[in-house]
Amino acid sequence: MRITHALSAALLALGLAAGPAAADSSPSASPSGEGGAPTEAGTSFRTATELEQGQTATADGSTGDYLYWSFPADAGQRPTVRATVKLPENHAGQTWQIDVYDGLRRRQACQYGAQTRTAAPGTASVELACVLRTVRAWSEPWANDPLPGTYYIRLTVVGLASSDLGLPVGAEVRADSADAGGAAAVDGSLAEPLVPGVATTSGQDDEDGSAKSAVLSAVEPDGGWSSGWWSDRWVWTAVGGVLAALAGVGGYALTRGAGRPARVPPGA
Repeated sequence: MRITHALSAALLALGLAAGPAAADSSPSASPSGEGGAPTEAGTSFRTATELEQGQTATADGSTGDYLYWSFPADAGQRPTVRATVKLPENHAGQTWQIDVYDGLRRRQACQYGAQTRTAAPGTASVELACVLRTVRAWSEPWANDPLPGTYYIRLTVVGLASSDLGLPVGAEVRADSADAGGAAAVDGSLAEPLVPGVATTSGQDDEDGSAKSAVLSAVEPDGGWSSGWWSDRWVWTAVGGVLAALAGVGGYALTRGAGRPARVPPGA
């Protein structure tokens, strides 16, 4: 009976822990692209248009322009960037490419996805995709691992005929993330996310006489930066400890008395 109760408690603890872990593995919530979604793109890293994950940004430009957006990615997330380029009716063959850079402006490799594609003459649009590696909470200084902070998207044409230079194009860009969970957790975290400063002091004082201080980019994940302080690995570690303790109690209950001599009836 005691063993049955112990196994029931272990299964109950395992079920309670599996719930949050399964929720963490699902894609993050995506706000609607309507109302507040960016309708333009920057032309450099410094002027990149801020984009929230789950929003679909649009922009008009010319063939040959460099289009930039930025979005936040936190530890444990595996970002996926998708772009659609709407081409003019009459054009020659064009090759488009999407690149993603981290907060240190290091180009991040795509795990998979069509990062570069060539549109045949007369093609109406071309679609690109880049799935990054999972963002780590901490990394060695010499490594090129993705770290929490701002990520930059650069969309441009890398091959076209001179007759197509300057033709109008339209672009749609979207960034989403899937949560990798405790499997991607590491022992360490950054002191601050890699978010560059985009506003500096104006040299003027506020009404109360205090100087205006520099502020960081406004893009950040919903709920703020976690920097890897929590993951479902904590839950599974606790569940493993509980199961180990219950296994020890159950083993003792099964084996106790096995080493004792059998009682001899009185008068035998």
